[in-house]
Amino acid sequence: MGIIGGADGPTTIYLTAKLAPHLLGANALAAYSYMAMVPLIQPPIMRLLTTPEQRRIRMRQLRPVSPREKILFPLIGSILIILMVPAVAPLMGMFMFGNFMRESLVVKRLSDTAQNALMNIVTIFLGLSVGATMEAEKFLTVKPLLIFSFGLLDFVVCTFGGILTVHIMNLFIKEKMNPLIGSAGVSAVPMSARVSHSEGLKADPDNWLIMHAMGPNLAGVIGSAAAAGMFIAMFQ
Repeated sequence: MGIIGGADGPTTIYLTAKLAPHLLGANALAAYSYMAMVPLIQPPIMRLLTTPEQRRIRMRQLRPVSPREKILFPLIGSILIILMVPAVAPLMGMFMFGNFMRESLVVKRLSDTAQNALMNIVTIFLGLSVGATMEAEKFLTVKPLLIFSFGLLDFVVCTFGGILTVHIMNLFIKEKMNPLIGSAGVSAVPMSARVSHSEGLKADPDNWLIMHAMGPNLAGVIGSAAAAGMFIAMFQ
């Protein structure tokens, strides 16, 4: 339920297959339901926890990133995270491998296939295989309903926590950050970042937050994968 609350569908499926295969269908449905409901769930919380002035905060333009940095990031990031949490190696390795292929610029055909055709094929087979586990006697019970309820509560808590974290950080830094980007600290990529950007535009039509919000959004992916690895190490 913790991973579901982070809006991370693939990690939820991987972790459930390892620790609770009988709940695979319920967990997958819950995780992807919350990912789809990001534009409905997050905006009211974002407006509740921020003032119009805070939503209009403009952040400094990001610095240019060199091609070398883009190549080194997936290599160094995957090595460090896998050394700290070895159980997360399959998840983190595949995530960083995709980034490495894209940024290396030498396997463009493979990168395009992975981003489009292969992704669609895997999604179809994943949906069919997970759907096949949703037997009525396992799915139409109290436990899946509890998973849905606690997962929704966790997702709301994650959104609250992200925004409050930015508020706390703004107490100690001179150049204030827009609190809206805190809600993007979940794994719904790029939906949460787009929602943060959209709410910023409503407050100020010239306030572009999308790339700033993608930072915590990707950090949410990496963090949820690392948390899943810790769960596997502790409970498997």
